[in-house]
Amino acid sequence: MSALTGVSPRAVIAEPGVTAADTLIVKGKPGYEAVLADDRNALVRKTAYSDLTALRDAARSAGRPLVIVSAYRSYAQQVLTFDYWVGIGGYPQALRTSARPGHSEHQLGTTIDFGDGSAAPWEYDDWAATPSGAWLVQHAAEFGFVMSYPKGKSAVTCYDYEPWHYRWVGRALAPPVTASGRPLREFQTGIR
Repeated sequence: MSALTGVSPRAVIAEPGVTAADTLIVKGKPGYEAVLADDRNALVRKTAYSDLTALRDAARSAGRPLVIVSAYRSYAQQVLTFDYWVGIGGYPQALRTSARPGHSEHQLGTTIDFGDGSAAPWEYDDWAATPSGAWLVQHAAEFGFVMSYPKGKSAVTCYDYEPWHYRWVGRALAPPVTASGRPLREFQTGIR
């Protein structure tokens, strides 16, 4: 795991388990505060770390805080996450809202679920319409990040809309992907 860098200097690899981000915990439930601050165990690949730091610094300077709700997940953690979602809504729904182990972008160490620190991103009608979410939509590509699961693209991405889920692809690739209006998967394969 030497290629993974903690978001905070104290970050360590967490024991496999289902996190607050994985369980879609809501206001009033124990543990909700976990989605209002950076995940203390969040890890990202070293190659994405400086762009992530620059992105968050720019957002903070613009008065648009970005909290890291979830980042790298191990295979074992993704097993627990996917199984959790199967238990909540059944296998077909889990396939739309969670990746099977071995297929999650979070296992790459370059994917972040963002929030704004005031509420969980999934509690909004559309997190991308919040001040922090809208700022991220407009500026993420400048820092190498693309939204993985945009609205109206489930037939291509195979997942429901997740305006808080961003993948780092680098500063050279992110702007053309974003400008194309197509999700990364569609952009890479040329599918229309």
